[in-house]
Amino acid sequence: MIAIIVGLIIALIIIVVVVSSIQQHKEKLEAEKRVKVSKQKAIIDESEELILNLANLPSNPNVIKILNRRSLNAAKIMQELMPEVKGIKKRVQELTSRLKASQDLADNQASTEDHFILPDNEQQLVAILQCIKKLRVVLKSEQSKGALDAQIFTAEDKNLAAMQLKINIESLVKRGSLAFHKDMLGSARQYFEKALQSLVNSSVKNDYVTTMHADVTEKLEEITDALKHTNAKDAAKKAKSEENELDILFQPKKKW
Repeated sequence: MIAIIVGLIIALIIIVVVVSSIQQHKEKLEAEKRVKVSKQKAIIDESEELILNLANLPSNPNVIKILNRRSLNAAKIMQELMPEVKGIKKRVQELTSRLKASQDLADNQASTEDHFILPDNEQQLVAILQCIKKLRVVLKSEQSKGALDAQIFTAEDKNLAAMQLKINIESLVKRGSLAFHKDMLGSARQYFEKALQSLVNSSVKNDYVTTMHADVTEKLEEITDALKHTNAKDAAKKAKSEENELDILFQPKKKW
């Protein structure tokens, strides 16, 4: 009887351990699933935010199509992981329709390089640059995952790089011109020198780069001439001042 009781206790302990292990394994799987779902939701949220921010940039329906497809792929993964989640099926259908619409738009409308005015607000300008940088990272990630053709990635990344360079150059030239008009020649030269260096170091080679290289170089020559004139003027003024001091020092003393 004692042996039977001991056996039952041991069996019960084994059952408890096995059940506990199974429960822990289930909880671990659920936790991992939730992490994966959260990751896909973050991808969708990021893509949505980027699409909204694209409103501040020249029209690029191809990039919008890529971002919509990215969101749809993430939503499908969420549906596979948690099919019981309410609304996920409807979300997949919605993103499928949106992707089709963006595909039609991309097929019928090419990307444009419309001239866009830089915002005067520094925070808005920074936001635009951050958007472009995020887009380039996202496109690289999609290409690495095999979700984006290498040729398309190269073309779109090249366009974004050119846009990023243009914003940087336009911003530097704008600041440099403002400093020049305020006779802050030293600051103006620094801005234009930085712009020229960015143009020289950039991998982007197009008509805009060629034109701006010539314009910035010409402006630097103008600033250099202005600095020479200012320095000569200051030197003459200083010499005149020293001459006046000598005249006062050696002038005949008055007799009282």
